Amino acid sequence: MSAPVGSVGMPTPAHPGVPTDESEPMAQRHRDHLPEDFSERSLAEDVRAGLMSSPKTLPPKWFYDKVGSELYEEITKLPEYYPFEAEREILVEHAREVVEVAGCHHLVELGSGSSEKTRTLIEAVLAATPGGGQAAYRALDVSDSALRAAADDLAARYPTLELETVRADFEHGLAQALAVEPAGGGTDPGADPAGGRLVVFLGGTIGNQAPDQRERFLTTLRQALGPGDAFLLGADLVKSPDVLVPAYDDAAGVTAAFNLNVLEVVNSRLGADFVAADFRHVAVWDDDNAWIEMRLEAVRDVHVRIADLDLEVDFAAGEQLRTEISAKFTRERLQAEFERAGFAEAGWWTDRAERFSVSLWIPA
Repeated sequence: MSAPVGSVGMPTPAHPGVPTDESEPMAQRHRDHLPEDFSERSLAEDVRAGLMSSPKTLPPKWFYDKVGSELYEEITKLPEYYPFEAEREILVEHAREVVEVAGCHHLVELGSGSSEKTRTLIEAVLAATPGGGQAAYRALDVSDSALRAAADDLAARYPTLELETVRADFEHGLAQALAVEPAGGGTDPGADPAGGRLVVFLGGTIGNQAPDQRERFLTTLRQALGPGDAFLLGADLVKSPDVLVPAYDDAAGVTAAFNLNVLEVVNSRLGADFVAADFRHVAVWDDDNAWIEMRLEAVRDVHVRIADLDLEVDFAAGEQLRTEISAKFTRERLQAEFERAGFAEAGWWTDRAERFSVSLWIPA
């Protein structure tokens, strides 16, 4: 599973140059690119399309209701689950170097959630701009409540940080979400008022995209970036299935509960009658595609009605519903994909055990 950015936080070691609460707070700005019913409509579309497809699928973004987010927090503390701690280690040790190499004073985070895990980078940017320039942070997420809560928290912590929240779906509206809106109105996808932008995409979430989705994402991102901009990516690395599979199928059964909870999300939000006991959690390593798949397998013949969609779905015993792919990468694979999209590598960091990577890319 990928990190639901914002469900869990990172330590925030002190950095010189970080303003105190005595500083004059900056104004907050909010933009909304989505209709009010976006979440409900998207869930309905995803469930209908996924359960009518063969094989059946559901996208992992629907894991994270309140219960799912709490279960993910438990997962990050499990001995088998290494990605969260590995990425945190990299950011804590190398945030200042990342910001120095990128040369950017404006962070833009995709899928920001509560923005807690980005504080290390925010503090590095603030430390790099004492007494001159303007450090800024733009958070992009589909959840309006998460964005506003994050903005209030960050404004209290970092009162001189220029804050902007953007409710947007970066999977389908990335170019619009990244476009700069000058004070005079209109949009300008070029230079940002705060200087070069460091677009941040953490948690290994890029691994949830199939190869064709990643290609479209990276191509759109490259077109949206201007001179002086950069892209920071957190990506999990290929390793032994003996390490990978337990990370997605822990002995305590927390990941199984997390996976099964997506059925409760569909039940509560779309009036479905899934019974969790009719399914079991499965995690498998696909060596050909270099990804983990999480699935729910029917333990008996199952008939499900989804009232709000006027949809009935049958599962044969043993039939599987794929709920997530989580691709793992090598440095060479990332380089090839980014080069095809028009990027050049500018930095590469791993944790000490070389399980996870944080990499920096600039327009070529």
